[in-house]
Parts: sequence; C-alpha cells; structure tokens
Amino acid sequence: MNESMYKYMDVGLIHFMAYPQTIKGEGPILETLAEIAADDYFTLVEITWMKDPEVRQKAKDLLEHAGMSVAYGAQPALLTQKLSLNAEDPAERKKAIDQVKACVDEAYEMGARGLAVLAGKDPGEGGRAKAKELLIDSLKQICGKRRMPIALETFDRVAYGKNALIGPTSEAVKVAEAVKAECPNFGLMLDLSHLPLLGETSRECLTIAKDHIGHIHIGNCVMRDPDHPAYGDEHPRFGIKGGENGVPELAEFLRVLLEIGYLDGKTPKPVSFEVKPIAALGETTAAVVANAKRTLNQAWARI
Repeated sequence: MNESMYKYMDVGLIHFMAYPQTIKGEGPILETLAEIAADDYFTLVEITWMKDPEVRQKAKDLLEHAGMSVAYGAQPALLTQKLSLNAEDPAERKKAIDQVKACVDEAYEMGARGLAVLAGKDPGEGGRAKAKELLIDSLKQICGKRRMPIALETFDRVAYGKNALIGPTSEAVKVAEAVKAECPNFGLMLDLSHLPLLGETSRECLTIAKDHIGHIHIGNCVMRDPDHPAYGDEHPRFGIKGGENGVPELAEFLRVLLEIGYLDGKTPKPVSFEVKPIAALGETTAAVVANAKRTLNQAWARI
C-alpha cells in the first residue's frame, strides 16, 4: 500500500497490556503513559481504570497535551475482580454491571471515544442460552449509561485461554443484533490475537461481523505448546517462536479490513496493538512495542 496507513487507521497501543504492572489501576501509570505520549507513531492510546482521581486528571492532561485519541478498556476491571456480565447470580451480575457503569463514568471523564467489555465465563453448552440472555440484558443496561459507544470484545472459548461465553464471531453477531435493536451505540471489538484460538480465519471472522465492527485489536497468541511461557491468551510479540501471527497474518487481516470497508480511507478507524512483554523470557516493553511497529509497517507495505 503506497498511501499512509494513517489515512486509514488511528494507530493505537493498549497501555495496560504493554505495561501490565498498571492493569489493576495502580502502579506507574503516569510514567508509562508519558512514554506512549512521546511516541508519535501512536495516535490512539487505550487506557483502563485508574483508582486515584489525581492520577486520572494528570493522565487526562498529558494525553490532551500529546494530542492523542483515547479509548477505554473495562476488561481489566472485570477480569481482575472475576466479575461476569452473564453471571447467573443476580447480585454477582449487578456487581459486574455497576463496575462497568463506573468505568463508563471514568471513560467519560477521560474524554474516551468509547469503552470495551468482555463476556463472562462460558457455562458450557447447557447454560449458554440463558447466559446469552443475561449478557444481552447487561449490555443494554450499560449502553444506556451516558450513551457512550460500547464494544463487546470477542474472546476464545478454550480452557487454556479466557474461556469466555463470547466467543465465536457468529454468536457475537447475534448478540450484537439483539443489543443494537435498542442500543445503536453498541458494536463489536475483534482481535487478530484471538482468531487462532477461536479456530477462525480473518476472512471468516471479519466478513461475518462487518456490519458490527467498532474497534480492532492486533496481536499474537501461542496455542500449540502447553509448556510455552506465553501459552494461551497472553498476547506475546509478533513472530514469537511457537506463535500464530506475524507479518503475513497481519497483512491478510488488514487486507480483509480494507475489502469489507472498515478501513475506508475516509475516517481513520481504531486499530490497536495488544502486545505484552513476557517476563519469563526477559522481554522489555520497549523491544516488544518496537517489534509491533515494525510488523505493522511491513504488513502495510505488503498490501
């Protein structure tokens, strides 16, 4: 592709994944955000909860000064507290809904363009129909909060990954249709990292979901070696030995995004790296992020 990718993409980095020490809403949030803000490769940053109001204000000021778009991921708040939007117990489901609503308020405070969530654990085939009903109801309640754009991220449904209810793209689309019937501010977040774990190709996934895509993540996974330090849904760097995604896979993913019109060249659409340094391998954030940027540059050049 000869045209600049910035004509098509708002290129982002997921802060709490690149710097996993911040995933619980604490830690060196401002110091690490400053590193992203100083890197003009990125036009978008995805943040998550920040428990200290003073930190939130300083982070907001920093990102405004840097001229960056902001998106908000509520997934860490759900995952680290083991909360589920499809919990069968009403009190537990309310905890999850209330937490996401609090995240919506925080996202609004931070000037975020939208917020993402994930489904809770898959209860198994016998419980899926009821769990989907509960998830749809939860999502409708959340979408009514400030009418912020809300995206449901699709995850794997395997025991060594997140084992989430949603799950396969075809089922995600049905959930999206049900929610969007009442809430036009709802869509799906799709992640290249999760496609191998779902057993789906880029073409299958993106073609099925094309009318509902609100946000895109790109990254990698390891699924064939249970002894690998990054086994499962750990978002290792592109091209890692034993991994599934590198330059060719990312190029194909982008090619299909262009074909279905998500990347239309009119308004840059969010495409964010979800990559994490694997501590057991001695990796650093700086090297893993540089790897991601090189991979995107090479993939874009192949289109």
